[in-house]
Amino acid sequence: MNQEPLVLFEQDSRGVVTLTLNRPAAFNALSEAMLEALQAALDRVAADAGARVVVIAGAGRAFCAGHDLKEMRAAPSLDYYQRLFDQCGRMMLTIQQLPVPVVAQVHGIATAAGCQLVAMCDLAVAAHDARFAVSGINVGLFCSTPSVALSRNLPRKAAFEMLVTGEFIGAAEAREKGLVNRVAEPGELAAAVERLVASIVAKPAVAMAAGKGLFYRQLETGIAAAYADAAATMACNMMDASALEGVQAFIEKRPAAWSRGPA
Repeated sequence: MNQEPLVLFEQDSRGVVTLTLNRPAAFNALSEAMLEALQAALDRVAADAGARVVVIAGAGRAFCAGHDLKEMRAAPSLDYYQRLFDQCGRMMLTIQQLPVPVVAQVHGIATAAGCQLVAMCDLAVAAHDARFAVSGINVGLFCSTPSVALSRNLPRKAAFEMLVTGEFIGAAEAREKGLVNRVAEPGELAAAVERLVASIVAKPAVAMAAGKGLFYRQLETGIAAAYADAAATMACNMMDASALEGVQAFIEKRPAAWSRGPA
């Protein structure tokens, strides 16, 4: 019997890739197999020069309910848990390391590692009735790995409160705290994501890739090193044909004639 893929992969003519988590009956919980499938899909994007944006969505009633606790409890061992969380961490870092923006399209719930997934995406758009929590503490498990992503999105006290209470926050509060960028009516979620995607793909891919790489590098370093890296990145970007054309178009008060290809 044919089994549905755990991650659905779609790519349109613009290079917009949509990855849909596809375990709807399990609220898209991140089983080992799901993590492997998502890693493979992200690696496929990384190898594709024509990819411009990735959208991560969830099938069914939820975005992602975090790790598969039943699977985790079936054969407990320190070695197994270390491998599982390392596997998840590698997948999360791959999102940040991709040269294209990654957008989370969130509906229903995003809990524990599912909330971590939202935080690791570069951008996030949520339905107004979506809810977010890092709820491991409710079962005696501090959400340590989600805390890495959460603390890099939210103010410290807001992140810590979520981690130690396990309480849900709504989409509006998630936006106020910086976890998501935009909130839309549930029936308008896909359209809101498309507006954001269209804005991104209208820009030169080279500038987008250089900028994303620099953005995350400079966050993890001191300010002097960050400015040195930023200056070098911007100088190289300025020598790219797309930037030269964009500046010239601005000077001449006309639309930029950008190639829609990888350059």
